[in-house]
This record gives sequence, C-alpha cells and structure tokens, in this order.
Amino acid sequence: MPVTTIDESIHSLNVVKEIEIAAPVDVVFESVLEEMGPSGGKNPDGPPMPMVIEAWPGGRWYRDLGNKAGHLWGHVQVIKPPMLLEICGPMFMSYPAISHLQYRLTAIPNGTKLVLTHRAIGQIPDEHAKGVHMGWAHALETVKKIAQRRLSARK
Repeated sequence: MPVTTIDESIHSLNVVKEIEIAAPVDVVFESVLEEMGPSGGKNPDGPPMPMVIEAWPGGRWYRDLGNKAGHLWGHVQVIKPPMLLEICGPMFMSYPAISHLQYRLTAIPNGTKLVLTHRAIGQIPDEHAKGVHMGWAHALETVKKIAQRRLSARK
C-alpha cells in the first residue's frame, strides 16, 4: 500500500493583537466572554461558531455542534476577572499542535486596552498561520462592538 508523506516539520506561531475600547475594564471583560460564547462567535466570513466558554479554572472552551458532537479548543488555565484570561489547548487546530491564548486587559484613560496573544507550536500549516491573524482581528472588533452595545444598554 502506498504511503503519502506530508511536511511534518514543527512550526511556531506568535500573534499579538491590540485594541483600545472606550469602555470600562469590567464591561470589556464581560464582552470577551460573550464573544467567546454562543452569542458572539462567528467566522470572519459569516457562518456561526456555536462556542461555549466555561469561565472558571479548568473550564472548557469548545465548539458545540449539538448531539454530543463538537471540537475542544482549550481549557481555562488562568482567569482573573476583569484583567486576565488564559486558555491552553489545540484551539481550531485538528493536527498535532498546542496553543496558549491570553487576553490581558488594562485600564487606560477613557477605556481599556485589550491585548490578545496567541502562541502555538506544532505541525501548523502555512494557511492557518496566515489566516489566524484575520480571525483574531475579527474577534477583537467583535468584542469592541459588544462592549459598545453593553454601554448603550446601560444608558
């Protein structure tokens, strides 16, 4: 039987995205959790991403496809509301890889600075290494929209 070989070399990924949001840190943190959950998650091209975040140490972050089907993205490694959330796991990668995702929030004049850092190592295909930048930028813009909506609802 013929064997197909693929490039099994190990690659690393280091993505850092930053956004300033005109909302208090607690509002932005809750907006991060909402974006990571079923009502916030969407692919940049539009299809829904029915995600679940269990916001406690060891909690899961996973894509819920119903009928006990889905995809584990990671586990909550650190949660210190409203300043820090770290997830460790495979994320969207269905191949040998491990990721560490960090959301760090800092109060600044007139709002919050949110820094997302995603580091990974494994057999990461080039198309994922390139596409992940767009995906995380989209996620941060969604967090910003959610925070703005939450602020408007308070008024």
